[in-house]
Amino acid sequence: MSTRSRPPRPARAGLHPRNRHQGRYDLQTLARACPTLRPHIIRAADRSSTLDFSQPAAVLALNQALLQEQYGIRGWTLPEGYLCPPVPGRADYIHALADLLGASHDGKIPTGDGLVGLDVGTGANLIYPLLGRSEYGWRFVGSDIDQAALANAAQILAANPTLAVGIELRHQRRPEQIFGGLVGADERFDFTLCNPPFHADLAEATRGSQRKWRNLGRDTDRQPLLNFGGRHNELMCDGGEAGFLSRMIDQSAAIAGQVFWFTTLVSRAANLPPACPTGHTAGTGCAGNPHGSGPEAEPPAGLDLPRQETAPGLAKSSLARLPDGRSRAGSTQALLNSSSKPGSQILNPL
Repeated sequence: MSTRSRPPRPARAGLHPRNRHQGRYDLQTLARACPTLRPHIIRAADRSSTLDFSQPAAVLALNQALLQEQYGIRGWTLPEGYLCPPVPGRADYIHALADLLGASHDGKIPTGDGLVGLDVGTGANLIYPLLGRSEYGWRFVGSDIDQAALANAAQILAANPTLAVGIELRHQRRPEQIFGGLVGADERFDFTLCNPPFHADLAEATRGSQRKWRNLGRDTDRQPLLNFGGRHNELMCDGGEAGFLSRMIDQSAAIAGQVFWFTTLVSRAANLPPACPTGHTAGTGCAGNPHGSGPEAEPPAGLDLPRQETAPGLAKSSLARLPDGRSRAGSTQALLNSSSKPGSQILNPL
């Protein structure tokens, strides 16, 4: 008896080619892997299966299913009110970072325990270390100022012992410091990564959420503030994202000799002009990431997880590897997602 194979899933626009989350989600397959997703599956107007992405419980269940079915990550859950990151977008950051590291290793992406990264603000979700360890076998230090978030991350690691052996958690006891008191004098990191807070205050966060709901044709008075959650320290900080990026650039200078690449998400091109000039004194510039998806982009109809107002961006430190493993001053750059207006990407070699 002949069988008809399922057609390949088309690549989802904007995602990195190695991203596992191409095409539309197969919700039935995901529900079989993670039954807690099934109650959230609804019928769209065209009778296809979809989710109500405005509901935080549906977003959480989808993430749990994606992580379990695609990566074998079990026991992933979050305390109420904590940030629930969209997995496809977070995976894109990891793959873009892998490309960046490959460019520094003669075009071959390095894998395994020899690579060590520092995740600044790893959160209760621990998403970057989990994905980076799963995809490339890198080791991670995940830091956070929130002890409750780290306690939840520790529970996730306890449920995934094969990943836990390569992931260490650290509490940053000085909230005003990003790297200070966290990185040991003799420590070396191949990269840092970060999803910075992107609002200056609650009013700004509320306006952004209401704008999103209006764009989706939803009643802003009836929707939750944020369908992906988020604690105050996860979403807001003094000066918003631009202020955080400026502080990160300034503080990175103190450990420039200990980190090969400094990287971060950047949600809006408008936040780069104040950060990039400051970065010139610390050894950074700006350019475009070809695989980013925009902060203002709406999810394709039906099944794309709504994006937070963040998108992949990368910033490079003022170091370049020599063949013998030593470092020297070199030309530097930062990468912003290609959601910026066409032609707005900047390259500033020093």
